[in-house]
Amino acid sequence: MTIQNSAKMIVVTLAVAFAMAQEPAAPAPTAGGGGGGGSAGGGGVGPPNVGGGNTTSPLPGRQTTPGQNPNDRMQFPDMGPRPIFISGKVMLDDGTAPTEQVVIERICNGSPRPEGYTDSKGNFSFELGKNQATMADASYNNSDDGFGGGGFGGRPGANANRMPGAGPQITERDLIGCEIRANLAGYRSDVISLSGRRTLDNPSIGTIILHRRANVEGFTTSGTSLMAPKDAKKSLDKAMKFAKAKKPAEAQKELESAVALYPKYAEAWYELGILRERQNQAAEAAEAYAKSVEADAKYIKPYLQMAGLYARENKWKEVAETSARAIKLNPYDFPMAYFYHSVASINLQDLEGAEKSAREGMKLDGQKRLPKLAHVLGVVLAQKQDFPGAAENMKLYLKMAPNASDGETVRKQLAEVEGNLAQAGGPKAAQQQ
Repeated sequence: MTIQNSAKMIVVTLAVAFAMAQEPAAPAPTAGGGGGGGSAGGGGVGPPNVGGGNTTSPLPGRQTTPGQNPNDRMQFPDMGPRPIFISGKVMLDDGTAPTEQVVIERICNGSPRPEGYTDSKGNFSFELGKNQATMADASYNNSDDGFGGGGFGGRPGANANRMPGAGPQITERDLIGCEIRANLAGYRSDVISLSGRRTLDNPSIGTIILHRRANVEGFTTSGTSLMAPKDAKKSLDKAMKFAKAKKPAEAQKELESAVALYPKYAEAWYELGILRERQNQAAEAAEAYAKSVEADAKYIKPYLQMAGLYARENKWKEVAETSARAIKLNPYDFPMAYFYHSVASINLQDLEGAEKSAREGMKLDGQKRLPKLAHVLGVVLAQKQDFPGAAENMKLYLKMAPNASDGETVRKQLAEVEGNLAQAGGPKAAQQQ
């Protein structure tokens, strides 16, 4: 069958074009009455699907006294929906504040939507529904600032100064069945219900505790950052500011100063690698990522970037090894690691390993940020002669990413798979297709 040859070509393309791996998914439908989260693709998060319209009742008029004409009482105008503010604090289960900014999510009908971030002390405060910052963790690969997200490599908080979105006003009815949680790789969050919350309630929802997950060795923060000298930290902070100002030369100078002052500064090495990669300096970027891993082998972000670099060079053994290391460090929070491992396994003729990684990645990718995983699984199953499974997953990919740049190629593959399926099953199978 010819799909086996075209499959390898597509798989190579999957890894080479990192952005293609995150084609926008089709918006997931949400039930009416809930402020469901939008679908995400390319690291971006769509606007909420807010149902119910304006459910805020107008303030009642004043009570009348006996003998008073009811028509003379003061009338209060309908002020419409009012903003609902939320504030609180995030702490780790050991009583300390997170060293990294933490994403605060609102979950409605099972769909999470980012609302904001914690500050350096773990505090947060925002208006629900305004989403003043977009997702920018390593797992989302956000690149809004031109250098890879928050810093250069997706540090949260990059877009904290963006103007609030102009989405629908969140109302009290929209919060029925909704919850708030913190999201930090390697940790499980307490969940706080938003049901019954009103516009004039005290905005504080208290403290959200993050509990470290078992069997997780790797994190998106590095312990070396805590030990960095003051001057090195200042240089990294300056580099982040230059990143936002789109001044890569100045940023690179500050990052090089940071790692010179503190050679074990894993985060600074990582950011330097991102900056070099954005400037098409692949060898220099790889060197910086290697330095980051050398400084802190449990810092997971550089592994994902290294896997991407190796994939662009068709170094599939290195892709497999690097992504496997990332999975071992944290098997719960990074579907992208499973994506890379599956792609590498196909190219290494390990179809069993490719299928296992693709399925595990899809299971973890609850928000469907990586629809490409479905295509990868479809290619694997086609090569294994599982035509029903291949067709199902290719259709799923096209449904989740109807405007994908490789959509026409996948449709041709699907047609070929369905042709093989019809041939294997006879006229009845062909009719069903």
